[in-house]
Amino acid sequence: MKVTGIHHVSAITSAAEKNHKFFTQTLGMRLVKKTVNQDSTSSYHLFYADAVGSPGTDMTYFDIPMAGRTYPGVSSISNTAFRVPTTESLHYWKKRFEELNVRHDDIEKRAGRDTLYFEDEEGSRLMLVADNGEEGVAPGVPWTGADVPEEHAIVGLGPVTLTVRRAEKTIAVLEQVLGFEKVSEYPNRAGAELPAIQVMSVAEGGTGAEVHIEERPDLPPERPGRGSVHHVAFRIPTFEDYEKWDERIRSFGLMTSGEVDRYYFRSIYFRESNGILFELATDEPGFATDEDMEHLGEELALPPFLEPKRAQIEASLRPLEIKS
Repeated sequence: MKVTGIHHVSAITSAAEKNHKFFTQTLGMRLVKKTVNQDSTSSYHLFYADAVGSPGTDMTYFDIPMAGRTYPGVSSISNTAFRVPTTESLHYWKKRFEELNVRHDDIEKRAGRDTLYFEDEEGSRLMLVADNGEEGVAPGVPWTGADVPEEHAIVGLGPVTLTVRRAEKTIAVLEQVLGFEKVSEYPNRAGAELPAIQVMSVAEGGTGAEVHIEERPDLPPERPGRGSVHHVAFRIPTFEDYEKWDERIRSFGLMTSGEVDRYYFRSIYFRESNGILFELATDEPGFATDEDMEHLGEELALPPFLEPKRAQIEASLRPLEIKS
């Protein structure tokens, strides 16, 4: 049994309006679902993705207005990458970031690929990576509802970077439980004396199926806040596979959440050995389950098990001034 790539990444924002503007207007992604945190329904949960909400393209944010700043450290998901088609696309984005005053670095090689590091206004640590025709997990469908040219649009999630105190513990979980294997390594830009960053890949591989492991024994644990990542989810292709995963994870001595139905996908959560929260999520049924594809994200969507509480939930939510 193996997962088949990255499903989504979920992070924290303290300013949903600014977050929505950045991801839809600056990055040109589509808001495919405006819903609530099912574990705390007074908080919004926003999903940004490709044109059709494909698994492997979703960056999601929990709206927590009181969230403080993030203090980076270990036991964290320290970078989230997004796929773009080519290195030419990176040059387009670098110019766009300059024009829009987005904090960014120069285009640099990481793991043999051209990349462009950038941050949003809350300090989310993000990166663009050029596919350049590389084989692997298929890209998503470019969203053409923004002002980003289709040939340079974001087409999915790229590698996530995990920063940990002891890399071998996390690598063991990725290899033994989830089916990843090491494919390469590259120098840590934080210092030549630090261990190389390990590149782990799964299934078809490529930019949509990688986890990069950064070992930093010199850092304290991260203190999460706005812009920090809450968890990373990996893809389970079918419900049939999903039903086997909880038993598999527990067989390695790891505690799980058990099976959790999120309606748009089914999930299982567990913490790996360095304390990072992993989720396994099914590709099906998807975001068009309760909304027409043409109108994704336009209204507050609630799964059937929360629909009877709609009036109570809407009364507990702050007004959200965003336009789809």
